[in-house]
Amino acid sequence: MAAVTRARSRWLHRVRLALVMVATLATVIFALRAYHSLLLLRSAYQVGAPDVSSIRPWMTLRYVAGTYGASEAAVIARLELAPETRPDTSLRALAEREGLSPFEYVRRVQRAVVDVAPAVTTNRDDTSPGWLGTIGGELLAALLVYRYPALGLTLLLGAVGLPLPTGLSAAVAGSLVAQARMSWLGASTVAVTASVLGDLAGYGLGRVLGGEFLERRGRWFGYTPAGRARVQRLLDRWGILTVLLSRTLVSHLSSVVNVLCGVSRCRLPQFLAFAVIGRLMWTSAYLGLGYAVGGDLDAAADSLENLTGLAVSLAVLAGLGLGTVRENVGA
Repeated sequence: MAAVTRARSRWLHRVRLALVMVATLATVIFALRAYHSLLLLRSAYQVGAPDVSSIRPWMTLRYVAGTYGASEAAVIARLELAPETRPDTSLRALAEREGLSPFEYVRRVQRAVVDVAPAVTTNRDDTSPGWLGTIGGELLAALLVYRYPALGLTLLLGAVGLPLPTGLSAAVAGSLVAQARMSWLGASTVAVTASVLGDLAGYGLGRVLGGEFLERRGRWFGYTPAGRARVQRLLDRWGILTVLLSRTLVSHLSSVVNVLCGVSRCRLPQFLAFAVIGRLMWTSAYLGLGYAVGGDLDAAADSLENLTGLAVSLAVLAGLGLGTVRENVGA
């Protein structure tokens, strides 16, 4: 029996080590991708056309020209390439020919597209809602006008379980910080405090109302049977670390995690500690994204994905590290 236990322990150690290596690699990859995305976005701002921030090394000359309404010949000429250059050549391949890094060559292409593409907007119309028009105009207007109270209320209710665009609201707050219309300390303090208060409210609902009531009326708080089943599987696997993971990896389930932790009477100090850590990570990522892109949130989709991936991989690393420490202490 002892031999089986030792073998199982060695197997679990190897699995955990493999997961740490994978999570570390993912962290590095997402960090580099987020960094490069933000650099390209800043480069697009420097040439006065945020629209060209989406150009990437894997794209071909034909794809870039077609996307921005320019002629292939004009792009080739502006890049000072030979007239016989094939339009299906990727920017990465052209960078290798020139002895430049893919990033530097993309910056060159950005400048070329601005010069020859009539479809590129260099003076953006601030009255056009664009991507932001997909959320309720009233909510966005409230955030722009009332700032801290609107941000706090949105994140508080979102943490409780209402289907509000909490990530977008935090990113908008970050852009207001970049415009000196809000302070970083004030926005981050309000965001973390409101989110954690919403988490505690959800925890309290679960603890006071109990599982039977929530099974009947839990849809009011986003507490559905499917969501509960998913969260229960996470809790069975990760325990209290699910609170941390649900602020990053599965943030759409965070309100259900809060309620279920209350129902199962998880220890409040542990719940609060992991909730605060997770909200700090989440707030830093979204505020940082908004700050980096300034007023052009339309151009932030790629950066948002990479920052989210970075937060996820960091959360997994933290969870694995804490699990290892707890196991060693218990041993």
